[in-house]
Amino acid sequence: MIRIKEVTTRKELKAFVHFPNQLYKGNSFYVPQIESMDCDTLSPEKNHAFEVCEAKYWLAYDEKDKVVGRVAGIINRRYNEKTGEKICRFGWIDFVDDQEVSKALMQVVEQYAREKGMDTISGPMGFLEFDAAGVLVEGFDQLPTAYGKYNAPYYESHLLSLGYVKDVDFVEYRIMVPEVIPERYARMAQLVSVKNDLHEAPISNRSELTPYLDSVFKCLNSAYSKLHGFSELTPGQCEDLKKQFVTNINVDYLSIVLDADEKVIGFGVALPSLAGAMQKAKGSLFPFGWLHMLRALKKNDTIDLLLIAIDEKYKNKGVNAMIFHKFAQGITKNGVKYIESTRELEDNTSVQNLWHYLEHTLTKRARTYLKKLN
Repeated sequence: MIRIKEVTTRKELKAFVHFPNQLYKGNSFYVPQIESMDCDTLSPEKNHAFEVCEAKYWLAYDEKDKVVGRVAGIINRRYNEKTGEKICRFGWIDFVDDQEVSKALMQVVEQYAREKGMDTISGPMGFLEFDAAGVLVEGFDQLPTAYGKYNAPYYESHLLSLGYVKDVDFVEYRIMVPEVIPERYARMAQLVSVKNDLHEAPISNRSELTPYLDSVFKCLNSAYSKLHGFSELTPGQCEDLKKQFVTNINVDYLSIVLDADEKVIGFGVALPSLAGAMQKAKGSLFPFGWLHMLRALKKNDTIDLLLIAIDEKYKNKGVNAMIFHKFAQGITKNGVKYIESTRELEDNTSVQNLWHYLEHTLTKRARTYLKKLN
């Protein structure tokens, strides 16, 4: 007999974030999330996403009172208002290979959605586009990026059996960096720069990034406005992302492209891979997890491409080439051998075309699902 309990206490929230680290303990392809950071993400007082979202979390217990599953139900009011839809998201879903468990978890989300007047369930998704989305359906023998997520192969069959159907796929590529990056990337970048009167922001350290940050987020909101699942970031959400990413940014893997009037029209950011460090940290920054993370940020042969955003006016004008050329300089300087693209929509050819002249492999695929409620 499976018992579903809504998370209402701090102790239960800690059990909620700890469950996947317990479920996949010893799995060489699982990257434990930092539990204190997950608690902050899920706490209204710590996450400005709750300015436009509401959520509930549930744990599933077996007859021995052992946690065997978890799920979140999320309503992003801003996204629903923008699209005119009535969607409830499900996310943070993990469960043992027991159909009774997954059924009980999804039923409670569906009931929550109905109570809130929603007519569609979609997920796995988070509050924001930057939360890990999708169920892994290919690449179970690959280490995920720190911003991806591992799950066992049985997740998809459970969701399909419950009436969920494919919504969209996200893909990830592993790009092998040659000893000498083809000169054509530099030529393309120069051509695009001259033709469109564009240039790189002169940033040599993190402190010089500050004057551009507000414009970067304005560009992001504009460029991502039509993306699946994206809703405009509030000022508070922008501040959360600044705290999350800016302290870890290596300016060698940062490109901010400006027009003739010094306006931000595009940017890209990558980070040294933290997946291996997070495995060593085992879900905690203390006592030594922070040290593993610091080492990974300073010396690493792999970088994770987090995002690229380009103003609509400059889409399909080759600005991606300028951004990658900037990355290429850092890649060469730091001896990077591999680039991991984090989850991107499968039809995002503008980014995927960047790897056309480099050896690359599609390594992972994640899927989100939909279900219409009766």
